[in-house]
Amino acid sequence: MSTSPPMRLRFAPSPTGYLHVGGARTVLFNWLLARKNGGTLILRIEDTDRARHVEDSVKKILADLRWLGLTWDEGPEVGGAYGPYFQSECLPHYYAAVQRLLECGDAYYALETPEELAAMRERMKDQPGGFKYPRPDPLPTIEQGLAARAGGRPVVVRFRMPGTDIRVNDDILGRVVLPAAELEDFVIQKSDGWPTYHFACVVDDERMRITHVLRGQEHLMNTPKHIALQKALGFNTPFYAHLPVIFNMSGSKMSKRDKERAIKRGEPPPEIDVHDFRAAGYLPEAVLNFIALLGWNPGDDRERFTLSELTEAFTIERIGKTNARFDREKLLSFNMDWCGRVGEARLLAALKDYLTVNARPAVNAGSEPDAAGAGPPPATASATLAARALTFGDDTLRRLLAICAGFKTFAQWLGKVAFLFMDDDAIEFDEKSVRKVLAASNGAGYDALAGVADRLSVIDPWTVASIQAAIESHMSASGLKLGDVAQPLRVAITGATVSPPIFDSLELLGKEATLNRIRRCQQTRKPV
Repeated sequence: MSTSPPMRLRFAPSPTGYLHVGGARTVLFNWLLARKNGGTLILRIEDTDRARHVEDSVKKILADLRWLGLTWDEGPEVGGAYGPYFQSECLPHYYAAVQRLLECGDAYYALETPEELAAMRERMKDQPGGFKYPRPDPLPTIEQGLAARAGGRPVVVRFRMPGTDIRVNDDILGRVVLPAAELEDFVIQKSDGWPTYHFACVVDDERMRITHVLRGQEHLMNTPKHIALQKALGFNTPFYAHLPVIFNMSGSKMSKRDKERAIKRGEPPPEIDVHDFRAAGYLPEAVLNFIALLGWNPGDDRERFTLSELTEAFTIERIGKTNARFDREKLLSFNMDWCGRVGEARLLAALKDYLTVNARPAVNAGSEPDAAGAGPPPATASATLAARALTFGDDTLRRLLAICAGFKTFAQWLGKVAFLFMDDDAIEFDEKSVRKVLAASNGAGYDALAGVADRLSVIDPWTVASIQAAIESHMSASGLKLGDVAQPLRVAITGATVSPPIFDSLELLGKEATLNRIRRCQQTRKPV
């Protein structure tokens, strides 16, 4: 890929919600290419499709980018010499370009109503190659188009495609030729006067001096339209590189609709958007590292990269042509590894961000993101746990991170320590654990609890050392092993048989709560 003149790349999301993971990979690759080559990354908001516009989406997208640590050189909030950076603020530029094409005969008013166009599609649906818009002959004049529009007719403007094949020189896929027979005249201005995506994109790429376009392969078939428009308007054609599509491991395209389908099946929705991964407790370092390898490889067996290491290693030539597969198990492995790599201070900061995001009140899913970019809110129970976790001091949170090392996500971590943030009467005792650990052998587990509770009740101060000494003293006096005492205690304080190290768990829970929970647990004992 050529790097002269100075690179100007753009990431141009539509404000339809949170940033999709595919969009995150696109902006990452643009960011890496710009940073490696001393180029400029422009963030442009393509908000001309008002029907799909979602309120507050821009704030959400910016928050997602900040969480990932990907900055932009021009665009919203930072400005630049080639604004505006919202397409909705650039309508005069599009009007002027449409007028140029109309006057030189490269565009024309199309007078069909939506109903007439639908009937046309129905009549021609069985023709070879499917429906292709038939260019009117003769073309409506500009005067006829203006008169029809003034009369209330839903008139659009179509671009007159040249009757020649169009060649796309793609820096990943090579030369792609689109035959003229497959290219129809397409709409560049809608009946309400707003530009279509294709037209606004081309005008803005020229206006912003874009030199390189990296985007998903789903845009490949749009590129001939863009090249034809560029030639008609006398614009430069940037270098194009179309990235492989991201698929699920099942072979289906990774889509935001995956969440809707999972919910309908009664399943937990998968993480699809960047915010999903943030709210699920992934580190941005792990997410960036993982998505960088979706379609790109460094040419050796390395898999772990910091952002600076990615910048040094990244080249367009190492991007593959075949579709990428999103392996969630591999991402979990990446995240667990990164949790052990980033250091104590960074891990604590990331944990507190996760808790802050999840602690927001579970009210309106469309609520405005806060300064941390949080939202939409999670379930009330999770919000309560996260909020209570935030009341613990940094020293305690650091300790909990250390004694629970090996967790894959912060959500998994929270599940392991949730008993510490719950009310005593909210603990539910797992029936299988009660039968296996407490009731078996004529209630030996219950008996162990009663004996150890007597010793714990007189401990002062309540420390790991004093707790351990009291339990070991009881074990020595009763002839029990640690498991005979620790497992009943785990069931009593957590409701199940898994917890962080038992002495730490008891100290962190506190003396009063520990004894309360043992008493509640004893009440589950059934008469023989």
